[in-house]
Amino acid sequence: MKITLLGTGTSQGVPVIGCQCAVCQSANPKDKRLRTSAMIEWKNSRIIIDCGPDFRPQMLREKVAEIDAILFTHEHADHTAGLDDIRPIYFRKGAPLPIYALKRVMDNLEKRFDYIFTRKNRYPGAPEVEKNILKAFENFHINGKEIIPLEVMHGNLPILGYKINNFAYLTDAKTLPEKTIEELQNLDLLIVNALHHKPHKMHMNLKESLALIAKIQPRKAVLIHISHYMGLYEEVPPQLPDNVILGYDGMQLEI
Repeated sequence: MKITLLGTGTSQGVPVIGCQCAVCQSANPKDKRLRTSAMIEWKNSRIIIDCGPDFRPQMLREKVAEIDAILFTHEHADHTAGLDDIRPIYFRKGAPLPIYALKRVMDNLEKRFDYIFTRKNRYPGAPEVEKNILKAFENFHINGKEIIPLEVMHGNLPILGYKINNFAYLTDAKTLPEKTIEELQNLDLLIVNALHHKPHKMHMNLKESLALIAKIQPRKAVLIHISHYMGLYEEVPPQLPDNVILGYDGMQLEI
């Protein structure tokens, strides 16, 4: 199974519009962060976790022509705003694209992208989707692969992470229920958010993320959903334990 980090930035991305800080002005490609998303591939299957406003350039960069499904973590725009850009994938596929989300999230998508979901007087250029409603801890399958949705708390908002085999993907987490902690034992790889160094109401900062990693003890952890306040890419790794890596856009991991 191959995981590609399509984007590793926060809702504003990095560089932030108009920001003159050292990170936003950096020439290092690893300091350029599109909105957070990931691509998971196995055999002839390919799924995307979250479809944010940078979905189109992410697909172009990775030369992706087809995907099998999109899994949504939650409804915030930096994770959903690219849904319209599935059009060429839908036209090529010739069938509705399966999407997976909590009912609350699906309802939000239907309201914001009503022309995609409507069955009446459809605009001929609109894509179609196949709705699949998820509940935390109720597993489902895509092309024979078991996927377990995990409950994650984004401040007070329940959202989803995903576990596939011995790999788990969490973004926008602030706290985790004990049941999720139990599901995250014996991982080969944990991808998890770490916003920056200061406390935040909705996201784990670096200290909190490292404490969670130490509690779960995955063999390897990769940090995502990173703000420009984290610091320059080249300056952060010395602050991390040996089994923790700072993610960057385009990073590929094999498990």
